[in-house]
Amino acid sequence: MFGKNTITITDNRTGKAYELPVESGTIRALDLRKIKTDENDFGLMTYDPAFTNTASCKSAITFIDGDKGILEYRGYPIEELAEKSTFLEVAWLLLKGELPTAAELKEFTHHVSIHTYLHENLKKLMEGFRHDAHPMGMLLSTVGALSTFYPDAKQIFDAKSRNHHVIRLIAKMPTIAAFVYRHSIGFPYVYPDNELSYTGNFLSMMKKMAEPRYVVNPVLERALDVLFILHADHEQNCSTNAMRSVGSAHTDPYSSVAAATAALYGPLHGGANEAVLRMLHELGDIKNVPAFVKDVKEGSGEKRLMGFGHRVYKNYDPRATVIKKLAEQVFEVTGKNPLLAIALELERIALQDDYFVKRKLYPNVDFYSGLIYEALGFHSDFFTVLFAIPRTAGWLAQWQELLSDADQKIARPRQVFTGSPRRSYVPIEKRELTRS
Repeated sequence: MFGKNTITITDNRTGKAYELPVESGTIRALDLRKIKTDENDFGLMTYDPAFTNTASCKSAITFIDGDKGILEYRGYPIEELAEKSTFLEVAWLLLKGELPTAAELKEFTHHVSIHTYLHENLKKLMEGFRHDAHPMGMLLSTVGALSTFYPDAKQIFDAKSRNHHVIRLIAKMPTIAAFVYRHSIGFPYVYPDNELSYTGNFLSMMKKMAEPRYVVNPVLERALDVLFILHADHEQNCSTNAMRSVGSAHTDPYSSVAAATAALYGPLHGGANEAVLRMLHELGDIKNVPAFVKDVKEGSGEKRLMGFGHRVYKNYDPRATVIKKLAEQVFEVTGKNPLLAIALELERIALQDDYFVKRKLYPNVDFYSGLIYEALGFHSDFFTVLFAIPRTAGWLAQWQELLSDADQKIARPRQVFTGSPRRSYVPIEKRELTRS
């Protein structure tokens, strides 16, 4: 019978048919357990490494249509938010579900501003890292340590307490990041200036030297704010999945964010823009682009086109469109990065070449963001830290949503066991004989 919201599966092993309900284009995995060969059969499972076609949650936060190149936060197109909003306004939107009123934004901004300082003992902890420690290793360690400073953060179902720690994390991430940066270059830490904007204060803590007050360039301040908006959330990516998985154990928000940060640390996730910059530096000159593209197409594996293609987007990443325009504004202040010409030529060739077009390899958010970060004076191993600061708002929004979802339980995937069948213990003196 057509028109029913069900699907019928016939098990050819037994000849039995099963009618399973369909909801939002999905079937519940547990419904497959009804499909058995006999009473002793555990039931059918799905095998889906890396969750390529498995929905692990229901979410109302971020919508992506990769084929059409659409990204929306709570229904608002990313292009509009990048043009008209501020990062703290977007953080509120992700957390609360609606854009704030003027009064709500003022109060939220105030609460974030007064929680930017770190406990002095955390400074001592950070000073224990080697001068050449990777910034992401320092960041995730320090964020995790915050859980020991705020033990009441474990009261995750106390709404007032939970909201307080969410604000603390959003407020303190830029301070930790700035201290990490200053530590890596051997400079003294700069304390927050709470009269500045969220990104203005961050730039001050990064760049201030002996001047009484750091004067923030408004173009660069706005550019960083837009980058923070673009990176604030991106649905169920690797680090968000880590946040939800760890959070499902009812872990405090600091430890959960540390876990998400560790996932972001991986070169396949947060390190992509660093890889793009490295590729552009290796190319060195626009004249080397055609030969490089030829090597990529020949598929030897030695040359890879970084910053193109995406697990989700099979069209032009809408964030890349915003960043490309943003780069031009930044370079008017900082001077044009010579690598931009190489990047533009790479994009031009790739978008006209059937090899890349057929494979739906379009520039993603990482292709131009590294150029902007470099123009702002950040060294490349700090790029992922710049990713983690705004993504904290998205992680926390996802974590809050997880806690309010009655369907969610502690994450515990199944496995397909491929090991040895049951066997008896062999005494050590006989093991060589049994192996031969």
